[in-house]
Amino acid sequence: MNYLRVLWAHLQKDLRLEWRSKDSINGMLFFSLLVVVLFSFAFDPTTAVSRQIAGGILWVALLFAAVTALNQTWTRELRHHVLDAQRMAPAAPSALFLAKVLANFLFVAAVEIVLAPIFIVFYNLHALGQGWMLFLVLPLGTLALVINGTFFGALSLRTRNRELLLPLILFPISIPAVLAMVESTTAILTGEYDPGLWIRLLAGYDVIFTTISLLLFGTILHAE
Repeated sequence: MNYLRVLWAHLQKDLRLEWRSKDSINGMLFFSLLVVVLFSFAFDPTTAVSRQIAGGILWVALLFAAVTALNQTWTRELRHHVLDAQRMAPAAPSALFLAKVLANFLFVAAVEIVLAPIFIVFYNLHALGQGWMLFLVLPLGTLALVINGTFFGALSLRTRNRELLLPLILFPISIPAVLAMVESTTAILTGEYDPGLWIRLLAGYDVIFTTISLLLFGTILHAE
């Protein structure tokens, strides 16, 4: 079977299911908005302080919110033994994995698009550094979250407490990526130092974990 056709079929299915239920997007949006609003009232930040803390608040909110969608990524496949059928399908397992990653990426990106103007208004932000670099940091950071989340979501699928196990695995392994996201975002907002090193670190993180996930996903999919 054509690889891209299989990938597109899986992606269409996930997008269609989310369009009908909107469970993942609504959950992520509610949680991330709640964190952003509560922190803005708790700190009552000045313009200078807001640039220092905004990067941390943004990425931590997205990290915790993304777990909502990532927990449902593979749970849907257990219904009606869909995952068993996909194991027997004459298609590369990586196509299924990449489709899940792309779907989760689009879900988180949609939340970011809605969250961005609200975040800017509540924290009175404008970038003192090179603002265009945020268009590198946001997709790279989002990809780091969904690659690991999708992979470890599949890994924890057969465990009894998978909703608890996923964040326990995901959060520690994502520390280097989260650090790079926060530091690069803070550097862009404050203009105090060059974010190039952190962006390169984030890109390298994405390449390494994408490669590892693609190589190992077939083993996880067919594991008993």
